[in-house]
Amino acid sequence: MPGLAAQYSAGGVPPPTEFCLARVPGADKPGLVVIRAFIKAVGQLGDRATRRAVWISLGLSAGVLAGLWAAIGYMLAATQVFQTGWLEMAVDLLGGAAAVVFTWLLFPAVVSAFIGLHVDGIARAVESRHYPGLPPAPGESLASSILTVARFSGLMVVLNLAALVFLLVPPLFPFVFLAVNGYLLSREYFELVAHRRVGAEEARALRKAHRTHLFASGVVIALLFTVPGVNLLAPVVATAAMVHLFEAWRGAPGQQSQGE
Repeated sequence: MPGLAAQYSAGGVPPPTEFCLARVPGADKPGLVVIRAFIKAVGQLGDRATRRAVWISLGLSAGVLAGLWAAIGYMLAATQVFQTGWLEMAVDLLGGAAAVVFTWLLFPAVVSAFIGLHVDGIARAVESRHYPGLPPAPGESLASSILTVARFSGLMVVLNLAALVFLLVPPLFPFVFLAVNGYLLSREYFELVAHRRVGAEEARALRKAHRTHLFASGVVIALLFTVPGVNLLAPVVATAAMVHLFEAWRGAPGQQSQGE
């Protein structure tokens, strides 16, 4: 691995797990590329340049979670279904449980819509640490970013609400949830990252060429969004991981991440 010592003397010692994976034979295999992307993304959380994005993510995520729960709970409580007191009370109690379910389902879509407008700051922090030779990203226009975020977030809300029918078949529901959100989250975060540096056609070609591993990364992201506490940082991890996957898949010459 020529030049490895020089890379680390300039950029510091990499996390032990990242260093070990870098030296595993076949570490450039697609599956390991995805694993390494998420390991590096988690390691990015402690980076000084990422702290602002982390705090923004924590604040927005917590605010969205609380706002969603309050809004959904209010709408369900304000809806009178029965005139009989005890029946209405039972519906209200069930409405509290429904508010939790709806909040859990809609959280990834809504928080990703907010975080999507801060992708550039997260991506720049990742590039500064791992890809210092990259030229400044031309970036995507604000209007285009808003359009991408609105399209995917709206689709996620509609499909997640449609997926509620699978609650009638409980064993199937987790698989449907992960499939729907894995596909949509991976596309949204990948396109937001890719469009900073390449056009829509090139981004689409990259996405199609690596669709299987992109979907797998989306399932990981969807799982992160379901874990309380972890879900508050999931948008930052998702964005950072997609930067690594994008750079690995496009194979920009001379822009290998440290540890590769």
